[in-house]
This record gives sequence, structure tokens and C-alpha cells, in this order.
Amino acid sequence: MRVRYFVVLLLLLPGICPAQLGFHLKPGQRRVQFPIEVINNLVIVPVVINGQLPLRFILDTGVRTTILTEKAFSDILNLQYSRYIKVAGPGEEKLVEAYITNDVTLDLPGIHGQGHAMLVLEKDYLELRNYMGTDVQGILGYELFSRFVVEIDYEGRHLTITAPDAFKRRKKYQELSISVEDTKPYVSVPVTLQNNTRLETKLLVDTGASHGLVLDPQSDERIVVPEKHINSLIGRGLAGTISGQVGRIHSIEFGSYTLHDVVTNFPNPGDYGFNDSIKAGKTFRHGALGGDLLRRFTVVFNFPMEKIYFRKNASFSRKFTYNLSGLTFKAKGVQLRRFEITDVRKGSSADLAGIEAGDELVSVNGLLASQFSLNSLNSAFDLRPGKKILIEIMREGKVLKKKMVLVNQI
Repeated sequence: MRVRYFVVLLLLLPGICPAQLGFHLKPGQRRVQFPIEVINNLVIVPVVINGQLPLRFILDTGVRTTILTEKAFSDILNLQYSRYIKVAGPGEEKLVEAYITNDVTLDLPGIHGQGHAMLVLEKDYLELRNYMGTDVQGILGYELFSRFVVEIDYEGRHLTITAPDAFKRRKKYQELSISVEDTKPYVSVPVTLQNNTRLETKLLVDTGASHGLVLDPQSDERIVVPEKHINSLIGRGLAGTISGQVGRIHSIEFGSYTLHDVVTNFPNPGDYGFNDSIKAGKTFRHGALGGDLLRRFTVVFNFPMEKIYFRKNASFSRKFTYNLSGLTFKAKGVQLRRFEITDVRKGSSADLAGIEAGDELVSVNGLLASQFSLNSLNSAFDLRPGKKILIEIMREGKVLKKKMVLVNQI
């Protein structure tokens, strides 16, 4: 399973303000373009901290302050911390411990930034490296989007940064107004549910979430979980796993484009915490749209003018699917080529085959697990309904063979 990340915690913390937002294009440049990686629908960009340490960050429209998820890297740079904080996650059940460091330099290709505040997590709560299967050490958001027009080409795998006064909208791109509230972008779009109820929804546009769409039943009594749904782990946040129901809506309208049968997450009360001030201030919204929907377009974010522009790409017509195997994998080891099964959805094909959380994958259809990356492994287990898979797992020192058939449960 591609774990659906909701990297939207710690967005509004008392006493944290981005200090002197200092991103600017290097002298003589009004526009830069550089390659990105897109893994699990998330955009990964290269970032150099204090001119010394090259790292890789998720580009996230839902995050206010830059976050470093592994404290070991700030210790290497001998960064000084101005404050130590503890913040409760959704439901007030788990405390997230972090430090604040100021006057940090952040560099991206062709872009230099000085005087930034950065949140450094005490522990690697998100385990981005393990659940994405690649080296990712942080999250970068509003400080970049607030200064530039940012174009994400999901299909071409590149990011274009343009000075606002040098930006010209291309004719073939559609336009939607957004409202930037408490540093985050919101859009109003029509959604039609399976019962044919049509409503105008206010959604957070969240590049840091790998899901396609989240709707909160608590936000509007008309939002109901479809009759055909499954109970599932739907993501991970700083406070732990996020559970809910997964089904489909009839359609969502994005400008003149209409996407049908969109896989939609309906979080359990308290898990996603739409009304939690830590996550989104006091801003009301019905839900969020994320990477699995956004990746079907080339998207241009213009925070200064409160607009987004978009044009469909080759992925637009791809059907929405959801975890046909019922398995969630976690990559381990120095090379991230060992895979532990961390969750098995009840009633899924993996569950019926007798696979259990804690099992370690040995082989898939005769190929050693070490031959896969986490991304290619997830693709193999989400290929198409009816696909037969023979796997070997290690459990308590014994190798067991299991047969399963991929099934679409929604």
C-alpha cells in the first residue's frame, strides 16, 4: 500500500513565525526550472541547509514553517535551538516534541533563502524515509509559495519557479481562485456524492498529502460515507496512524474538468481532526484534495494573486485505485531493500491469504524482494484486479508461501 500521508500537523504553533522570509532568485534570474522526483504522489525537491548539507524535502502547500524531520542533521550542523516545545496531536493524546532554530539558510537550485525559522522534530515521527522508500528529511511549504509562482509538472518531473511580476499565464491553462488563509490555499469546487447529492466544498489544496480526496462527514451532514466502503488505515501523521472509511464519490469538478469515481477518504472523528487548531487554525473546510488528484494535471500555484492554473496531463484518464492487496509495507535497512508488512487490512485478499503484520517479505512471484524499490513493490501489489501473486514471507524465522489475488473492494 502507498501510505497516504497527511503532512499537515504542526502548521500553527504558538510562538512560531517564519522569521524574515528570505527566498529570492539569484541575481539576473526571473525564472528557474529544475528536476524533481514524484514518489507516492509527493513532490521531492533538493534543499541545501546553511550551504553545507544537501537534503531532500517534500514540497507541501499545507505547511507553514519548514520542518526537519531528523534531528541528527541539525546536530551535524551544530544548529542552536531557541526554544523546545511540546504539542498535542489530534485528540490531545500524543505529544510531539520539537525544537525551533532560527536564521537558517535554505538553498534550492537557482534560489537562495536567508533568515528562516525551522522546526526540528525531536524524533523521526513520520519515518518518511521508511514509508516512502527513499531518502527524505524534511518538508518545505509556504515560505517558498508565498514569494513565487510555482509550477509543478508531475508528468515532466520538473518544478518551475517564477518571480510574480515576470509570470504570464499560458492560454491553454484554466484558472481557479483560491483563498490563502493562515498560509494555506483553499479552493471551492463542486462534488457529487454516490447518492447524487451535489454540494460546493471548500477544500485544502495539499501537495503534501498523497491521497486524492478527503471529505469530513462532521463538516456537513450531507457528506455521508457511501454504502460500498472499507474500513482502512488511510494515512500517517505526526501523531500516528490515521484510520477511516474509504469509498468513492460520483465526481468532482475541477474547472471544466470532471473526474469520476474518485477514491475518497472519510476519516474517523478525531483521527484527522479537521477542527483541530494544530492542523489548520480556525479555518473551516470540508476536506482536502491531494497528490493523487493533482498529479493528473500540471498545476501552477500563484499565492500572491490567489490563483491556481492547471492543464490536464497524460495521467488524467487513469482510473483511481485503492490498495488492491490490503498490505502496507515499510522499507528497512541501509539500502531500503528489506520490507516489513506493517498493516494488513481486515477482509482484504492479503488477510484472507493469512498474511500478518510483522511478516517480512522474501520474494514476489519468484523475484527476491531486494530487487524491488518500495515504489515498484507497491506498484506490483496494485497492478490490476484479478492479478495472482505468489509471495514468500519470513515469520518467526520460517519462510512461508502465500497465494493471493488482487481485489478491488470499493
